[in-house]
Amino acid sequence: MPKNSKVTQREQSHEHVTESVADLLAHEEPLDYKSSSLNVGGAAGKKGPQIEVPENDGRPAWNSKLQYILAQVGFSVGLGNVWRFPYLCQKNGGGAYLVPYFILLLIIGIPLFFLELAVGQKIRRGSIGVWNYVCPRLGGIGMSSLMVCGFVGLYYNVIIGWSIFYFFQSFQYPLPWSDCPIRKNGTLAIVEPECEKSSATTYFWYRQTLNTTSTIAESGGLNVKMTLSLLVAWIIVCLAVIKGIASSGKVMYFSSLFPYVVLFCFLVRGLMLKGSVDGIAHMFTPKLEKMLEPQVWREAATQVFFALGLGFGGVIAFSSYNKIDNNCHFDAVLVSFINFFTSILATLVVFAVLGFKANIMNEKCVVENAEKILGYLNSNVLSHDLIPPHVNFSHLTSSDYNEMYQVIKTVKEGSFTQLGLEPCVLEDELNKSVQGTGLAFIAFTEAMTHFPASPFWSVMFFFMLINLGLGSMIGTMTGITTPVLDTYKVQKELFTVCCCIIAFFCGLLFVQRSGNYFVTMFDDYSAGLPLTVVVILENLSVAWIYGTKRFMQDLEDMLGFRPSRIYFYLWKYVSPICLIVLISATVIEMTISPPGYNAWVQELAQERFQSYPPWALTMCFALIVLAMLPLPVVFIARHFNLMSDGSNKLSVSYRKTMMKDMSNLEEQDEARFILGAKSGDAPSSGPGRRAYLTPGGNKTLDPNSLSPNSCYGTSYQNAAIISPPKSKNYRVNT
Repeated sequence: MPKNSKVTQREQSHEHVTESVADLLAHEEPLDYKSSSLNVGGAAGKKGPQIEVPENDGRPAWNSKLQYILAQVGFSVGLGNVWRFPYLCQKNGGGAYLVPYFILLLIIGIPLFFLELAVGQKIRRGSIGVWNYVCPRLGGIGMSSLMVCGFVGLYYNVIIGWSIFYFFQSFQYPLPWSDCPIRKNGTLAIVEPECEKSSATTYFWYRQTLNTTSTIAESGGLNVKMTLSLLVAWIIVCLAVIKGIASSGKVMYFSSLFPYVVLFCFLVRGLMLKGSVDGIAHMFTPKLEKMLEPQVWREAATQVFFALGLGFGGVIAFSSYNKIDNNCHFDAVLVSFINFFTSILATLVVFAVLGFKANIMNEKCVVENAEKILGYLNSNVLSHDLIPPHVNFSHLTSSDYNEMYQVIKTVKEGSFTQLGLEPCVLEDELNKSVQGTGLAFIAFTEAMTHFPASPFWSVMFFFMLINLGLGSMIGTMTGITTPVLDTYKVQKELFTVCCCIIAFFCGLLFVQRSGNYFVTMFDDYSAGLPLTVVVILENLSVAWIYGTKRFMQDLEDMLGFRPSRIYFYLWKYVSPICLIVLISATVIEMTISPPGYNAWVQELAQERFQSYPPWALTMCFALIVLAMLPLPVVFIARHFNLMSDGSNKLSVSYRKTMMKDMSNLEEQDEARFILGAKSGDAPSSGPGRRAYLTPGGNKTLDPNSLSPNSCYGTSYQNAAIISPPKSKNYRVNT
């Protein structure tokens, strides 16, 4: 019997009690089933009771709302905003790409982000506990999220390691990737052939940084410099998350805000450079015909999906440390729009700098080809009559060269190709789209070599990349540690350190000389399809199994207001349909595109596409299978009662709240017994058979139907209400 029941209180009292139970009942307050905390299907038009969560439930909490928002922003705003979004924008129609991206952000991104924030805040658990609560049979969703977080964290921290290496290399003038190295051959000094065929920044990346092999099959052994950089990266991540949100929350104040300082500095500096306006104009010139291509919408949906970090578990984990009445709807809209405007800001910066670089490359092209033309004029291969009279080779502009180029091409039509002249068109330079490591470690670094005070800007840029990566890694690690710490009683610090040590040794795969190819493999196969499947199952489990109306009622209880009805239709119909289309398009894309990677061929000094060997192809599909394996395994195990439903691992706050509810029910049962009624003779809305808000309206649910195997997050309600034996002359004596 609960300690706070009135009968128990009197038994523990030192007073001599001789009253009859009937006398005791005269002092009892009348029972109001409609206001019972378990009657969530109360009278129409009345606001449901607020869910009470004890303040001292032992779960850590954010120090402030700002700290929480910065954590969510730091997790969602990552390297993809800087080197993926600008590339997609340029590739898919410039300014026209923003239209499908914004539409999909509204109908997929914000609703699903809001859904993850809400379930994490309501249930106050990590991804495993949340989906065990919503639907035990789909509890594998949380485990799949954890698997994907593990795969992504392994290679994502390698990228941070690369940034750390470049960061320390930036403290010298001139920058080490400014010029090609000179090789001494006896008394002769020649430029390194591999560098001369490519460029100084490309050579520094592939040869001096990665020292990459020509195929994925050639391991080449460990790269010592990259191994040390990876070790430093894991030490930083471990220190940031070792105390949970107590340590990571403080780190977020800097790691989330500093990238914006750097981006604004780069934007101001970039706009002062020659050619920056050309880059920005090229970027945002809309190609409206691109909007009709399905591929553009698919890539926009994928970018929205990954930009917000959906399915990783980090969003749910961060939200689980909030107060139960926090306005998570406002948070979802705010973080989503911050993410969107950050992508636009990064795009402005990237193309301002790339516009400057394109002008430098175009001027270099003009000078080199003008020297060829002068040589042909001096050797009488070309006639001086072909040169327009106003052209001055000492101050040759791009327009003058283009005019001269067109004249020579027209007159020498038959032998023009033998002259080896290039058109040197600025538009062609701007159309050389790059993304990922090619943008950050080759194109951007090359542009910075032409900046005044280039080491300063290089230090700032790579320090920004480190902080962007660190914010995302903190969210990824939280998506791993929070579900495990919620589910199992392990020491937080010890578990975090063990995770980082294991991850470092597993990450050695990516710091061998062929490691760059494994980073590409994991990036392509470990997250894309599995995360899309995870998110659609999250959507379906809440909207169709738990019930959208039921979930909307929970939101009203938490927030104090009912969210817009548009969310009902988005969660129930629009988002699932869009996600199914996205999954279908992803599978088709994987089927028709040959699996492979771009290998750096040292002899040719250029990249060449190569197909994966059979063992690597097996590894690709193993990543997909391993990430999604918990979904069918948990479903089958719980369907045949081979696995616990996880109800014994509910959050402390939920258990305390339910104990309070059960205490009230037991007092009600005592009253009915003393009055001579059977414990089962209760009103229809009472504890025996409670009215519950279902998608179809108010429906009476039998508590016995809420079994661990049924997909309702109410397995804790299976506790039986035990009635005392019948007795008419019951007296309480001490």
